[in-house]
Amino acid sequence: MSNLRRLPVVDQVPHYHEGSLGRDGRRKRPYPADVSGRWLRWRRIVYAMLIALWAALPWIPVNGHPAVFLDIEKRQFFLFGLTANAQDIPLLFFAITGLGFGLVYATALLGRVWCGWACPQTVFIEAIFRPIERLVHGPRSVAMRRNAGPMTFDRAWRSVVMHGAYVVAAALVAHVFLAYFVSLPNLFAMVRRAPSQHPEAFAWMLGTTALFYVNFGHFREQFCVVMCPYGRLQSVLLDDDSLVVGYDEKRGEPRGVGKAREGKGDCVDCNRCVVVCPTGIDIRDGLQLDCIACTACIDACDDVMEKVGKPAGLVRYDSLRGLRGEPKRILRPRIWAYTALLVLGFVVGGTFLAKRTPFEANVLRLPGVPYTREGGVIRNSFEVHLVNKEAKPVTFVVEPVAQAGLAFILPMREVTVGTLEQRRVPVFVTMDQAAFRSDTPFTIHITPEGGGKTLAPKAVFLGAR
Repeated sequence: MSNLRRLPVVDQVPHYHEGSLGRDGRRKRPYPADVSGRWLRWRRIVYAMLIALWAALPWIPVNGHPAVFLDIEKRQFFLFGLTANAQDIPLLFFAITGLGFGLVYATALLGRVWCGWACPQTVFIEAIFRPIERLVHGPRSVAMRRNAGPMTFDRAWRSVVMHGAYVVAAALVAHVFLAYFVSLPNLFAMVRRAPSQHPEAFAWMLGTTALFYVNFGHFREQFCVVMCPYGRLQSVLLDDDSLVVGYDEKRGEPRGVGKAREGKGDCVDCNRCVVVCPTGIDIRDGLQLDCIACTACIDACDDVMEKVGKPAGLVRYDSLRGLRGEPKRILRPRIWAYTALLVLGFVVGGTFLAKRTPFEANVLRLPGVPYTREGGVIRNSFEVHLVNKEAKPVTFVVEPVAQAGLAFILPMREVTVGTLEQRRVPVFVTMDQAAFRSDTPFTIHITPEGGGKTLAPKAVFLGAR
């Protein structure tokens, strides 16, 4: 049975609050109030660190390349010193599935900690765009009263300033995002040149700026509630032992207001937890799809509890089992199974990475006729195709393995290949026609200069008697 308690018959649920999405499907824009507290301080630190890391990665050199650089045009990828090309797609598979399963594992243990603390949707909105809105429009009550009234000069200039600041912020985010794909030196060069000299990159910058502006400036919580599949998977990712932001119903109910609080719970029904919520829900209605576990309601409730002389923790991080007063379990069958699968994934991915060669080598037959005969000699034409996956140029030694009856002609026995570049080395193989008996396989050894793993691609010498 689902853990989500968003009940469909709203009118039969006491105190029920609809959130930002009404029963008619229309958006009810939330105006989250300012809040302060220990969780907010920690979130601000985490947000600042994540944004700083995200903005710094294209600047940080590792082995002569940015720490993260995804050169789609040349199909070259640099990830913290690891170089990869289009032939390393399995690495991408392990990376994506590993991140996805890691998120599943973290959710089973810590609930929606990703949504509230690390998701770019939350980080950029709460660290950049919402502070701009509060700076321009003021606190919640003032902004709601102004926006509910007629369009005045005061409201108009504030809206223009706010949306102008949104566009600037979105453009800055878009430029940093673009640096992951074109590198910082190229990005700076593009900024100094006319857009007509790099129309594709300029179009991508405009498109991502518009996307970030609409999403972070307007769409906001609707992405989490309507579009993001992660929130809708809560019912299968969470169980009663997962850590969530929840309301202690046993302690708080029945709610009481004013002085007549005889026999009432600790909740004073001040609705402070509702007005600070960025998705506009009431945490007291139970675990809901809309909740991103941002902890704003915890700080708000703890502040109220302190003022009324009650202990903090009426709204807190806990499991559903803990909120019911039952013993908590961390290591449970689901976690053991997830741990085993995670270890298995690391072993398989690590094995693949360990067996990955730092270069590729193949012997390819040149297009055209498979062989030629001239003056009693059969000749086959090949080329050695070399691909260097290292983050530095590498010199390779090409050495055919001696084969009875075959003679090898190599214009270059040593060839230097740049980072993630490829070279083709011609190889001509001959045999006296009188000595030819059947198709003859042969091998060419390719070894990095200075030592390293040797690849031995094979080919077949063709001819006729």
